Amino acid sequence: MSIKGLKILLAEDDASLGMLLNEYLKAKGFDVDHVKDGLEAYQSFSSTNYDLCIFDVMMPKEDGFSLAKRIRAMGSDVPIVFLTAKSVKEDVIEGFNIGADDYITKPFSMEELISRIEAIMRRVNKGNATTEQNNYNLGIFNFDVIKQTITSNDKTHKLTTKESELLKLLCQNKNGLLERNFALKQIWQEDSYFNARSMDVYITKLRKYLKEDSSIEIINIHGKGFKLIVSE
Repeated sequence: MSIKGLKILLAEDDASLGMLLNEYLKAKGFDVDHVKDGLEAYQSFSSTNYDLCIFDVMMPKEDGFSLAKRIRAMGSDVPIVFLTAKSVKEDVIEGFNIGADDYITKPFSMEELISRIEAIMRRVNKGNATTEQNNYNLGIFNFDVIKQTITSNDKTHKLTTKESELLKLLCQNKNGLLERNFALKQIWQEDSYFNARSMDVYITKLRKYLKEDSSIEIINIHGKGFKLIVSE
């Protein structure tokens, strides 16, 4: 699915920010319905099929968290992004526990919002795939997701669960960007400093396992994430 043409429900009570977001998203090719409170957002969601929701947390009549709870109670798994001026850890955790797909703290750049939307839709599209790949060939290596092993010739490395999960995400995004915050949320469920350092350790271990093949490289993309480069 191309992200252009996505039907988005935007609930933002700040008139200036709401208008700016509405105009920017429409300029990027999205079909946007902008509402100014949680009750209006719920009514609009109940009568329209949306591909993505962007909710301010603090809104009149019904806040973003309560709104998201009602939507999830309807059985909908539509992606939800929260916008908030808060950066309190407990609020972030509550948002994800409710079923949020992402959480952006104000102020943020429009480019960041578009990047988050693109990342979410990539995940949704992968999650809708009918088959899941459990074997990857990387140069001289074979990575078996089920057995959690990397094999080359007669050598086999047994991976830990997190090493295997991380390598699988890298393989799914081969030669493309694996976003750091996406990997942290998928594997560790929380994008925290300590989890990020832990992930860096696992990346180092994976590099060590794959160093026998010079056509394979895991590179850091500063401030964004990692790329598994496999030269054909």
